[in-house]
Amino acid sequence: MDQINSVPRIQPPARIHFSGDRGDFRRLVTRGALLELVTLGFYRFWLATDMRRHLWSHTEIDRDAPEYTGTGRELLIGFLFALAIIAPIYLAYFLLTMEAERLQAFASFPLLAFFYVFGQFAIYRARRYRLTRTAWRGVRFWMDGSGWVYALRASLWAILVGLTLGLALPWREASLERYKMRHSYYGNLQGSFEGRGWEFFKRGWWLWLLAPIAFYVFPAAPFVYAAFKAVEWRWWLSGIRFGDVRLESTLTRGALIGLYWKVIGWGLLLGLVLSLYIGLCLAVAGGLNEGSLENAFSGAQLFRSIPLLVLMVLGYLVFVLAMGVVARVYLMRDLWVRVTESVSVFNIEAAADVLSAGEAASALGEGLADGLDVAGF
Repeated sequence: MDQINSVPRIQPPARIHFSGDRGDFRRLVTRGALLELVTLGFYRFWLATDMRRHLWSHTEIDRDAPEYTGTGRELLIGFLFALAIIAPIYLAYFLLTMEAERLQAFASFPLLAFFYVFGQFAIYRARRYRLTRTAWRGVRFWMDGSGWVYALRASLWAILVGLTLGLALPWREASLERYKMRHSYYGNLQGSFEGRGWEFFKRGWWLWLLAPIAFYVFPAAPFVYAAFKAVEWRWWLSGIRFGDVRLESTLTRGALIGLYWKVIGWGLLLGLVLSLYIGLCLAVAGGLNEGSLENAFSGAQLFRSIPLLVLMVLGYLVFVLAMGVVARVYLMRDLWVRVTESVSVFNIEAAADVLSAGEAASALGEGLADGLDVAGF
């Protein structure tokens, strides 16, 4: 009897539960979109912070939610520092091409190559920033390692992916994720990545075969891309380790298809509304000027009618902001919920006695990623 009682109980895996209200998130991003319009886009740093806090704080892992401690001010300062680095490079390229038009094509490739490498550096540093601004049960995640080493590895792998027409992509993702995870920590608990490129390839090789067809046949593209992202999410999550703590995802291949089609549907509907709005503006302008609708569409008429231009630009901005709200609700909030709720956490008790360690990183990487338009969430 004593021997039976001494056998350790196997703890069931902890589930991840999202408790946030969809309406609250929709109102948050709608208000943020309006403030982005008023502030000429600068409110996006505070909006990104608010969205992360909402998602982090409502994602319960073993009944405890992580905390996001980043601020919009940090992101703004990081972005301004990034501009101070990126702007002189663009200026030098502009002056070079102005000086010698024949050098423009020659200079374009080195510029693109530099910004690709620089973009990979920014991606690594941005992840480091977000990780050090995330805490769970009072212990912060953190990250070390070199952004430039990661950028070099990513660039060499990109060449191999290009030479193999994309076949090497699974091995690239596995290699880069191993580098990132072995430099990631939860307190003094070191991370690792157990996913293998061959596993990723076996799950998604058929999508690679369908990709050329999907490129030319629009209705197939959302299905193929959404299925690829679902396969990638499941493979990535199931490979994450922190010490003895491991994750496992049950996300199905079709779990994300509906989300992408909803965004496409809203895009078509909003595009139709925008077209009708612009047509109405042109018709009114043509009527006021006692001209035909054909004349209202002419470039000269458009530039002579400043109020018409203002109305058309305003309509376009509303369209862009509305699409931003749609994308954030479906491809950020809803995708986050579907992905996280597919995850089980095994051996979570191994994280019970973790000690705090590491230091907070600067927001420069996040600013560089934003400036180069490679920012992740």
